[in-house]
Amino acid sequence: MHLSAPQCWRRVRALEARGAIRGYAAQVPPQALGLGVVAYVGLNVAGPHFDRAREIEREIRAFEQILECHAVSGEHDYLLKVVAPDLKRLSQFLTDRLMQVRGVDDVRSMICLEEIKPAAPLPIDLG
Repeated sequence: MHLSAPQCWRRVRALEARGAIRGYAAQVPPQALGLGVVAYVGLNVAGPHFDRAREIEREIRAFEQILECHAVSGEHDYLLKVVAPDLKRLSQFLTDRLMQVRGVDDVRSMICLEEIKPAAPLPIDLG
């Protein structure tokens, strides 16, 4: 199928309008910006504070160090992807900022030693 540039552009705009395309971004390795540590952090909310879950999520969104946050099942309530220049700054962020959020009960971090497969495009056909 051959589409003219205007036809292709209309299809892209329609996909954007439907929310099928959320945006465009340059893929920059964290190390290129001096962010030498990537960590995955499991976070739990204390039982009595679970009614604050949405407020806690808003606070999590405000931290620039947190690239991703997912509500998950299993051992943790949330799984975060966090970047920092070094281990000391990661520790400071976790202790002085994240663990100070009211209702955060438990934080467990896993340091990424090596990226084996970076974020990839979504598969179109898993047939």
